[in-house]
Formats: sequence, C-alpha cells, structure tokens
Amino acid sequence: MTVETSAGEAAEFSARLLDLSNHGSLALMISLGHRTGLFDTMASLPPATSDEIAKAAALDERYVRGWLGAMTTGRIVEHDSRAMTFSLPADRAACLTRGAGPANAAVGFQVLAMIAAVEDQVVQCFRHGGGVPYSEFPRFPAINAEISWASLDAGLVRVLLPSVPGLIGRLQAGIDVADVGCGSGHAVNLMAEAFPASRLVGWDILDSALATARAEADRKHLANVRFEKRDVATLEEQEKFDFITTFDALHDQARPDLVLKGVYRVLRPGGTYLCGEIRSSSTLADNMDIPWAPTLYTSSLMLCMTVRWLTAAWAGRHVGRAKSP
Repeated sequence: MTVETSAGEAAEFSARLLDLSNHGSLALMISLGHRTGLFDTMASLPPATSDEIAKAAALDERYVRGWLGAMTTGRIVEHDSRAMTFSLPADRAACLTRGAGPANAAVGFQVLAMIAAVEDQVVQCFRHGGGVPYSEFPRFPAINAEISWASLDAGLVRVLLPSVPGLIGRLQAGIDVADVGCGSGHAVNLMAEAFPASRLVGWDILDSALATARAEADRKHLANVRFEKRDVATLEEQEKFDFITTFDALHDQARPDLVLKGVYRVLRPGGTYLCGEIRSSSTLADNMDIPWAPTLYTSSLMLCMTVRWLTAAWAGRHVGRAKSP
C-alpha cells in the first residue's frame, strides 16, 4: 500500500524528528548535570568559565566543557562568547537544582538514562516475551527515593494526611499503620516520626530498598516502625490495621486486584485506605491530553511492565501479558 503525503508534511515531520533527537540528547545531559552537581554548582556561581565551573564542582574541565556545549545550544545555560563565561539563570535553576525541592525536574531525567541501559533486553522481550529483573535497575531504588522524598517532605504530614477527616487525631492517639510497597520507606518513617504513639510497618520485595528504609529509621532512632520483605499480593491477615497506604506503588504490582483484596482483608472495620497514584487512565484515548504521557508510557514499558512480568513469575502466578497503567 502506498501512502501519499505532501512534501510539506514530510518536511514538517522530519523537523519534528530532529527536534525529538535534540530533546532526547538534552534529557541525558540534564541527568548528567544533576548527578554531577553541575546545576547546583552553577546556581551558586556568578558567570564563570568552564575551568572555573569544573574546579568549583571538582570535575574534569574537558567533560564539563562538552556538557556546557549541549546545555548552551539547548538554550538551558546562557553563554557570553566574549568573556567565555556560562551562567544558569535563576528561573531555570528553580527547576533544575536540589535547592528547588519538589520542583527539581532534573531528578526525573535520571529514569530515562537508566531505562535506556536495558534497551537490548527489552528488544528481546518484544521478540520472545518475558521481562527484565529488578536487578538490572540497580539505581532504581535510589532514584525513586530521590524523586519521592522531596514531595513527601513537603506535603505528606502537613497536607495529605490532614485531608483525611479525623486521621491526624487517630494517628496522634496511636493506631496500627501499614504502607504497602513502601520502597525506601521514607513515607513510613515520616509518619513514624510525626506520630510516635502509632505503630507502623512498611512492606516491599526489594532488599536494597528495605535496607535504605531501615537505615533511615535507625538514623532517626524510630522505635515504632519496622520493615518486612513481603509479597503484598499474598496478604492473609485479618483486620490488623487501622490505616493502610500505597504511594505510587499499586500500578507496579503484577496483580493489583489481589493487592487490593489483601488491603481490604487486613483493614479493620472503620479503617482508612489512602492510595496515591499517577493521574492517568487505563484508556489510551483519555491520556492524549496529558503533556507527559509519552514519558509515562515509556517508563511503564521499559521498567514497570517488564519487571511485573518477572514479579508474577517469582510469585508463582502466571498472569499473561502485564498491562500498562
């Protein structure tokens, strides 16, 4: 079948592809700028040469110079060609530095660099099925923690929990709390610290994430929290908890239906389940107007879905092809 198109349409799409290539390259450079601390360093400096920036960041000048070339041509960093200096405008630093807290978008760009590293394995999954194990994403727990911790610090105890009528008073008095799919456990530790009379547990399957959770609890000297390795699709306890949470974890489950049934089973009568999830739909057409939808689908395919495949196999439950969120 021959598809007819005008020369103008082809040229327009070709230009769009070039734009995508540039943006993809900048995404990798933004991840590097975050990981090396270059954005933070530049935000603290007046206009400076590549050598001055490299020395301030304790990095190799030639690599810094190459990075500055991408950042300058990408219109992220400003360049004075006469003075040979570079600067990061304040409005961009407000979106790219650790000092920006939850507004630091650079943190999330690390995910794109991480999932690109498993492209060869995902290609094989397309051809033969199966999945890519969590062990192939060694930086995922740390990246995920960095993404979520700033938002949790800013809003969990002061904004989100008070939005549930009567919950703060119950937590202050002392109740039993479980966080399902707790990851690095920061949400659990924040609640344990804020409400010492309550008893909390975090459940996850990743040993590295649980180790991070326990280390933070130890640093904070929290005696009212514990972390356990659990397959949260097999919760069999009956009516043990007054408050159960899942924060950006339910969509990662191979069998979210079983997880929710377990949550219902272990929740006491009159208890509360709080679910925080990505604001998107299971219906493709409903996601067309979400600005970051391509990023969501890419992360789902390259990380969430492929890991769910093996999580299901690990639990001894073949569930067929995992669905994207």
